[in-house]
This record gives sequence, C-alpha cells and structure tokens, in this order.
Amino acid sequence: MAAPPACADADPSPTSPPTARDPPGRQAEKSETACEDRSNAESLDRLLPPVGTGHSPRKRTTSQCKSEPPLLRTSKRTIYTAGRPPWYNEHGTQSKEAFAIGLGGGSASGKTTVARMIIEALDVPWVVLLSMDSFYKVLTEQQQEQAAHNNFNFDHPDAFDFDLIISTLKKLKQGKSVKVPVYDFTTHSRKRDWKTLYGANVIIFEGIMAFADKTLLELLDMKIFVDTDSDIRLVRRLRRDISERGRDIEGVIKQYNKFVKPSFDQYIQPTMRLADIVVPRGSGNTVAIDLIVQHVHSQLEERKLRWDMAALASAHQCHPLPQTLSVLKSTPQVRGMHTIIRDKETSRDEFIFYSKRLMRLLIEHALSFLPFQDCVVRTPQGQDYAGKCYAGKQITGVSILRAGETMEPALRAVCKDVRIGTILIQTNQLTGEPELHYLRLPKDISDDHVILMDCTVSTGAAAMMAVRVLLDHDVPEDKIFLLSLLMAEMGVHSVAYAFPRVRIITTAVDKRVNDLFRIIPGIGNFGDRYFGTDAVPDGSDEEEVAYTG
Repeated sequence: MAAPPACADADPSPTSPPTARDPPGRQAEKSETACEDRSNAESLDRLLPPVGTGHSPRKRTTSQCKSEPPLLRTSKRTIYTAGRPPWYNEHGTQSKEAFAIGLGGGSASGKTTVARMIIEALDVPWVVLLSMDSFYKVLTEQQQEQAAHNNFNFDHPDAFDFDLIISTLKKLKQGKSVKVPVYDFTTHSRKRDWKTLYGANVIIFEGIMAFADKTLLELLDMKIFVDTDSDIRLVRRLRRDISERGRDIEGVIKQYNKFVKPSFDQYIQPTMRLADIVVPRGSGNTVAIDLIVQHVHSQLEERKLRWDMAALASAHQCHPLPQTLSVLKSTPQVRGMHTIIRDKETSRDEFIFYSKRLMRLLIEHALSFLPFQDCVVRTPQGQDYAGKCYAGKQITGVSILRAGETMEPALRAVCKDVRIGTILIQTNQLTGEPELHYLRLPKDISDDHVILMDCTVSTGAAAMMAVRVLLDHDVPEDKIFLLSLLMAEMGVHSVAYAFPRVRIITTAVDKRVNDLFRIIPGIGNFGDRYFGTDAVPDGSDEEEVAYTG
C-alpha cells in the first residue's frame, strides 16, 4: 500500500474549512482535525479483507459521476453501460423487455462491486447500472439542518422516492430513455442537471432498499442479496464517508449507531428472504457470481432478438408508396444532377458539388411542410402585406453520422439559428444489427420540429432506430421529418409502417435492394465517395456501416 500523504499537504476537511474569521489557533486546530480524519481514512484500508477482483474502491461524491464515461473498461474489452441495442422490429416496436437484476444488501456491503463483476463476466455489450443512491428525496430546510448534524435517517424507506424509481425502471425495461437525478452526498441535495440513460439488454438496479417496495419487486426478474459481515460494512462506511464525503469519524459512528444499524435490522435484513440468490461475503464469493452469470446468460438466450432484415424486405412488397412520402419533382435539372452523382466515373469534386446542390433543393422542399400561420407586415411603402410565418417554436437538425452530417451546411444556409444534433449508429459486425453508440441532442428538443438527415436509406433500419431515439426524447412523431437524397422503396415502407406520422422527404426513390441490401441502381457508398475514404467491404449497407468519420 502506498504511503499516505503528509498531513502538512492535506486539504482541510470540506465540512470545516478555516476561514478568515477563525483565529490562528482555531485554524491550526481545524487543520489537525482534517489530517487526523484523513489518517483515519487511510488506516481503515488496513482493516479490510483483501478482495480478489482487482477493482479499486468506488470514488465519488455524487450518485452519478458525470466525468465517468458510460462504459466499463476491463482487461479484455470495453463494455458499454449506456446505449441502445436494436430492440425494435420491422413494426418499430420493442419485442421484449430488458432483463432486470435487483441487488440488495446493507450499506457498504459491496453491491456496486458485485454489480461490476457481474457486468464484466456477462460479457454483453449493453448494460445499464442504476443506483438507488440517485433517488433520495429532496430534503426540506429542516431536514437539511438535521442531515448536517447527522440526525436524519437516510437508511429509512421514506428517504427514497419510490415513485420515481418505479417509473424510471419501467421506462428502462421498455427501452426508453430516462432522466436520472444526480445526488450530491456532501450537500444532501439533487444537482440541477440530471443524467440521461437508455435501455439495454440488462439492467442492474442496486440499493439498500432494492426489495422494500412491492411494485418495485415485480419489475425485477432476478433478485440478489449481498450479505457482508456488519463489522466489514462499518469499516467500509467509515472509510468512504471520511475520505469521499468529508465527514468526521464521530459523526459517521453516531449516524451508524442511531440510524444505519437499526434500519438494517428492521428494513433491510428481512428482505433477504425475498432474494432468489444470497451472496455471502459479497464480491469475494466468485462461485456465487459465476452461478448468477450462468443464469442470466440462459435468460438472455431465451430472449435473444435479431433485427429481421428478411421481414423488413418482404413486409410491404407490392404496396403503393405511403402518403407521408414526398419526392422532389423530377425536373430535367434534378434528373441531370442525379445522373452526375450516380455515375461511378464522376470525380469527387463534382460529386460533392452536385450533391450539395441537391441537398439545398431537398431542404428547401422540406421546409414547405412546416406549419405556417397568417401574419401581416408593413412594407417600406407603408402598405400591409398578408404573408406567412413559421408557427413552430424552433427547428432542430439531427444528422445520422457520418453521411448525414454532409447535409448540415445546406440546412444552416436556409434556416437561421438552427440547432444541430448528431446520432451515431453502427453495425454490429457479428449480427448485422444497427446499434446506437452515441448521440448529442439539444436540450428541450421535444418542443422543436426535427429534421432528421441521412443521405441514403435502403432497409430503413438505421432511420427507424434514429426516429425511435427522437420519440424516446419526447419529440412528437408528427414533428419528425426524415430527409434523404436517395431511398429504396423497402426503406420507405419500413419507416412509414413503423411510424405513420413521420414525414419522409427525398429527391428520388429506387425500387430495389440487392441481396446485400444495397440500393439498386443506387449511388454507391455516399460517405466514402463524399469524404474520399476507401470503399467499404461488400456486405455493408450504406446507412449501416461502422461510421468513424
């Protein structure tokens, strides 16, 4: 173990910083107290039994540390802990709910460590780790005063917002996005900014009261109780609260004896009988964790889902094109530009130039479908003019990376002060399924008309996932406009069937896709031709390639 830092270099305790009003003697006394508390925290490490996981203790002062990326890096691979797998079938709906695991146990029993061990051993790409620590209720002024003096019971069921927990877990199981509070343990309050999480294959919900509510229990597919010796839990709590939350040792012990231990005996330990599996010794019990992982794998195998390309291809054959589709009028000018960009001999410079011209025409055409209302303005000649003005709040453009971002300049050129968001959808090379890996959306996007941009749409899989993400962020379906330079009939039908109120706007529709789901006659790989990158291997769909640009 590394030697603890010298007390002379230690920062004063966050709970009692020296101020200009303190006399020198009082400042020295506070500094000594801070050093003593820090030394106590360091010495507590020696009392803990060794844990064979290699994981370092959790370091945080908030329930969701915003500086940590939504992934878990292991020695073998990187596991995404926030994201969306392709749970939506050809109808745009979710087939089955996620598998939810509840992890209960006393304070500092090692629940989070066990959760991370399960995540690593599961070796599945999409996992959400939801902590009950995020859902402490907002305290009143009187309760804040009690908490500051270690006189508020945070280990009682009434301290948690179970209604918010239940609604959050329900949405996650349905694959929807949720807003999760970020709780600051040093101030006993929620932060202003909440964290966004997305549905996944597996949801792990951990907390001391994970099994304390009947409705919450019904949402859990598997219940695990982490049983750790009370002395070890006390030592861990002392170390955590002193080193990470700025508490003094007397206050921690006072709170433990007054609230933590009695609440464990009354509310937490009795819930052990509700658990499907009890894990003695917590993270040190690798045999129990292996059994848990095997069981979860068997459940996931039963729920295995695949994005059915064949169903997408055959679902709407021979049907007329939907009324929500609008195709730019095929004038000689438009057809001439298509001739140039479809020609494989066209140089990159010409390809970019004429693509941009088509994008501008497409954007202008799309804006005509926005809502307008009558308005009257006064002309410089002093006359009234009965005109039209945009009736919405704001316009936001969202590009599906990477090809979709090529349409952003055209949108900016015709929409002043337009907001821009991005969505990155990559193909899982093993399954051929589209997966959401990244998104950046403006705040309050639910109030906007959203122009969703992708240069080509063949199967519609990526477009459907992008629409689903917007819907999960509460954008009304009839406020979404899907724009693409070229679409296949298959993609048009798929999107229109799944989302009948989404407006689909393009410059041309080709009838077929080949066995590799490429548009025929098509335009080739738009992103590679535009950016000058190497051609993708056969079998990659233009809208589904693993975008890296």
